[in-house]
Amino acid sequence: MTGPEHGDLVLPLAIAAAAGYFLGALPFGYLVARSRGVNIFEVGSKSPGATNVGRVLGKWPRNLVFALDTLKGAAAAGWPLLVVWGAVRAFDVPSALGFVGLGFALVGHSFSCFTRFRGGKGVSTAVGGLLVLMPAVAAVSGLVWLCVFFATRYVSLASILAAMSLPVTAALTTRGALSLWVTGFVAAFIVVMHRTNVVRLLRGTEKRFERRRDADPKEPAGKP
Repeated sequence: MTGPEHGDLVLPLAIAAAAGYFLGALPFGYLVARSRGVNIFEVGSKSPGATNVGRVLGKWPRNLVFALDTLKGAAAAGWPLLVVWGAVRAFDVPSALGFVGLGFALVGHSFSCFTRFRGGKGVSTAVGGLLVLMPAVAAVSGLVWLCVFFATRYVSLASILAAMSLPVTAALTTRGALSLWVTGFVAAFIVVMHRTNVVRLLRGTEKRFERRRDADPKEPAGKP
């Protein structure tokens, strides 16, 4: 039995890419903050990610944004696994389409067409997609994040090192070049999106995570 022709994959790949981008582009952080009367692009670090939302608005908005951003990553990566693509289905292409969906969801999240191509740094969205596609790799990365965070209280450093662990864990626990390429892309994307945090970490000016019972949007918030 031969594999599907390249032409047979063009439409599924295009659909997975487009759906992934638009799912990723859903600006949940901006919308949650806007519902509280705050333009998240104008306060704190000006990022619509869960960390900045939490520092500006508090725990529950932060958790809601994290859950929604994770969910959209899971949806972008997961829906191709549930769709029967005819002959394409027989060759395990849906998993490849899931990786494409996740990659474009990260791009959509960070460069959303709904918010003038502004967005977050992709960590929550990557978590959702990898939990669907590579749960063991995602679990190890999550453990790295927790260890670094509780040791340093730096959200950015925890996110960077957790991302960098992805291709290493994939190389040790999975087979196939595709998983290495995808985890390498996710790691590089997240590190690049945290480039300003890297500069602040090197300068010693990065803000550590601090618990806040009641966040006031008018208070200056530290940059994640």
